[in-house]
Amino acid sequence: MAEGTIKRLTDKGFGFIDTGTGQDMFFHSSNVEGCSYDELREGQRVSFTEGRGPKGPRAENVTVL
Repeated sequence: MAEGTIKRLTDKGFGFIDTGTGQDMFFHSSNVEGCSYDELREGQRVSFTEGRGPKGPRAENVTVL
């Protein structure tokens, strides 16, 4: 699993993870595991698997470390 830091959260139920590679990874609230989307905070470390969504790469199985 890859790791990163939550860079930005929106009130529309999605956010972006700073992967440390210069490219942010999109994630949707439905891909968060172990807690609710509302419990996430910018700056938290997370692990995730890289998947493909209809608009390109996205983080799946997002879990707070």
